[in-house]
Amino acid sequence: MKKFYILIVSILISIIAISQVAPDKYRVKFTDKNNSPYSINSPEEFLSQKAIDRRNQQDIPVVENDLPVNPQYIEAVAGTGVTILNASKWFNSVTIYTTDQNALNTINDFSFVLSVEKSGGMDNLIRKGKSEKPFFANEYFEEKSENNLKSLSAGNSYDYGAGYNQIHMLNGDVMHDMGYNGTGVTIAVLDAGFQNADNLIVFDSLWENEQILGYKDFVNPQNPNIFNSHYHGSMVLSTMGGNWPGQLVGTAPKADYWLLRSEDADTEYLIEELNWVSAAEFADSVGADIINSSLGYTVFDDPSQDHTYQDMDGNTTPISIGADIAVSKGLIVVNSAGNSGGSPWQYIGAPADGDSVFSIGAVDDNGNYVYFSSTGPTADGRLKPNVVAQGSGSAIVDPGNGNITFGSGTSFSSPITAGMVACLWQANPLKRNMEILESVEQSASLANNPNNELGYGIPDYVVAHSLLTDSGDKLELKDKIEVYPNPFVDEINILIDKNEYTVNSFELIDYTGKVVVYREINKKAYHSQELEIGGLHNLSSGFYFIKITSENEVYIKKVMKK
Repeated sequence: MKKFYILIVSILISIIAISQVAPDKYRVKFTDKNNSPYSINSPEEFLSQKAIDRRNQQDIPVVENDLPVNPQYIEAVAGTGVTILNASKWFNSVTIYTTDQNALNTINDFSFVLSVEKSGGMDNLIRKGKSEKPFFANEYFEEKSENNLKSLSAGNSYDYGAGYNQIHMLNGDVMHDMGYNGTGVTIAVLDAGFQNADNLIVFDSLWENEQILGYKDFVNPQNPNIFNSHYHGSMVLSTMGGNWPGQLVGTAPKADYWLLRSEDADTEYLIEELNWVSAAEFADSVGADIINSSLGYTVFDDPSQDHTYQDMDGNTTPISIGADIAVSKGLIVVNSAGNSGGSPWQYIGAPADGDSVFSIGAVDDNGNYVYFSSTGPTADGRLKPNVVAQGSGSAIVDPGNGNITFGSGTSFSSPITAGMVACLWQANPLKRNMEILESVEQSASLANNPNNELGYGIPDYVVAHSLLTDSGDKLELKDKIEVYPNPFVDEINILIDKNEYTVNSFELIDYTGKVVVYREINKKAYHSQELEIGGLHNLSSGFYFIKITSENEVYIKKVMKK
């Protein structure tokens, strides 16, 4: 008993001693970027050519927050003996590691330092014995027999294996058959680690074809640990970049990838949001087009750092602010909605609340809402999630043994979507980032009646492609065409209120992209005209798209057959 008492006392003394030492990670904010050796007139000094091209293509200027943090400021902070972790040019700050209060006092006294803020904690000591991190808590994995699979099939271009249903649900197999598989598009994957991604069969082609452009550790930059850390990122990557014929082919098997570790799976502190922003800045600088982030933040190991639902307004948390800045640079940020559905929190987390962030909810293999998928609205009343994809029973790789297994969580619906967005952007490379995302929303199953469980619903990427590629001024017709009834049973009436307008053709397109009704019109109306399309009673119930074509314009509208 005496030995036991001594042990308990020793532990208590250790904890008290640790509590008297400053928390180990901080953010140091700077006042300015004065006397910087960099200039917005010479972006090639701090941005890759691909990053510059992305800005030029979308008419985005290089501005002050593109300039790196003043290296003299970083050197001065490092000179106090602290360890520099990451810099953030968007926030004009650095994150540091130290337990030396005197160093913190010295840094705080620098004239160019705006503030020093706690962003970390006492790492593993606090989390030991705690349950899994909030974002990962509702994710689960299971083996399935082939008899229990929704579909195990091949398309014309790829033998998808267990991944067929999650791609076919989005008409992704048709996009692949059209030649759009992510080629030329770069996806940065921000995650907790990529266990064994350097030697798994499912990723062989990525390495052989040099589609892995690089990797970087923002959690432990002094001792990088990308491939021997957490398993989560490898599972996520497999839904996009996997290419194991007959086993699992992802939604963007020919895209290029950066693997960026920003999430520390052993702890939950605000520093991880700052890691994420630094990783997003890196992704921007090296020329990534899309960020997939199967991460989200609400509460932390240190309650003083916790977010509230009121913070989910897209403009409060560091990560959401950073994500919106990334979009302002021309990237697309695809992010999991979260796995808090049905819990006391219930709502989406950060950065899924960002107004420019494409947040992705989850459905099962039949397209039904899954209980764990976080819901909207945001604290300021905006619709979330944006769209959904299969996030229950999603085919993924098991990084431990290399086999294909099945996982559930919005961690998987997000990359499935990101890969499809890459294919869509490959098909429409001159479109701006938000034009791509708007077309995805317009193509989705609930575009006319979105809600805060499914957003705009399940997208159809063939339809999204059609919306983007049809030439002409769609806006001119948008308010001049009336389609009724909607839903329809046997006939569709179309009233066109435009003078001297010639309709060339009418098409009714099903969810697979197949034209089920085609009528050649070639009729010019000098005032207005009404078209009646009948004989539709034999069509299956569900969503369809009307496509009206004239000499220079195309009008597309979603309708429903009862």
